[in-house]
Amino acid sequence: MSFRLAISTAAAVLAAGGIAVGTAAAVQQDVTATSTDMGDGIHMISTGIAGNLALLTGDDGVVMVDDQLPNTGSVIEGAVVEIAGAGAPRFIVNTHWHGDHTGGNAHFAQQGSTVAAHHNIRTRIADSEAEWTDAPGALPILTFGDDLTFHMNGQTVEAVHVPSAHTDGDAFVYFREADILHMGDIFFSGWFPFIDLDSGGTVDGYLAGMERGLALAGEDTRIIPGHGPLSTRVELQASIDMLREAAFRVRTLVEGGADLEAVLAAQPLADYDAEWSWRFITTERMVTTLYNDAVAN
Repeated sequence: MSFRLAISTAAAVLAAGGIAVGTAAAVQQDVTATSTDMGDGIHMISTGIAGNLALLTGDDGVVMVDDQLPNTGSVIEGAVVEIAGAGAPRFIVNTHWHGDHTGGNAHFAQQGSTVAAHHNIRTRIADSEAEWTDAPGALPILTFGDDLTFHMNGQTVEAVHVPSAHTDGDAFVYFREADILHMGDIFFSGWFPFIDLDSGGTVDGYLAGMERGLALAGEDTRIIPGHGPLSTRVELQASIDMLREAAFRVRTLVEGGADLEAVLAAQPLADYDAEWSWRFITTERMVTTLYNDAVAN
């Protein structure tokens, strides 16, 4: 199932610390919201230009995890209508504050959705100077500390804070009975991750967050990553192994006295380049992030 909308590629520049997919002049393109029926009233919604969504439907109302970009609200709304028959979810849970996951808050809040998020997400959005954060409804109105639980549509939906990982306000969302885990941007499946050091993220915290997700996931758990395809603990373990080894290599160079120029020249992640590098987190940027984290600790 899919729903299309023509937007400019400028809309795919993710706001305020998010992911920029390009800086070329804006051109029109079709954005397609594609849904995957996972059973138990749960769908994964993807567009390929922003964060993956999860949708729980049923008689108790709709719960949606994340809501994508500021100007993709209508395409996401169209997908929700196709799936659930109503365009405004009863509740939206933000997994972190970046605009490719929370940019649709205002669109849906103005239609009556209640947006819930960790305390730090509200703070980050409120403090941001990005234009989209000024829209009425952009700020979550329900915030939590360690966790928040919904009991809807036969599911126990658990939002659990994961500290100092991708940012300082990350949360997993676990649909317990369906055994489906949305990890937000604590998991980029098959790609180098974006660890936002400027928003309170850390490499050790990111690794700990992925390990926490792995401990929660069983052999049959389906994992929705923040970006990338629907995954299992196999892909999550591969990401953990890659990042742990990558961090070790860079930290070893830093402990040996190498500065950033020397670390980049050593090309410590060259063997990962073909498989893990992508348009936003290139191998060079991954090395730089690991270096900046290492020298800060």
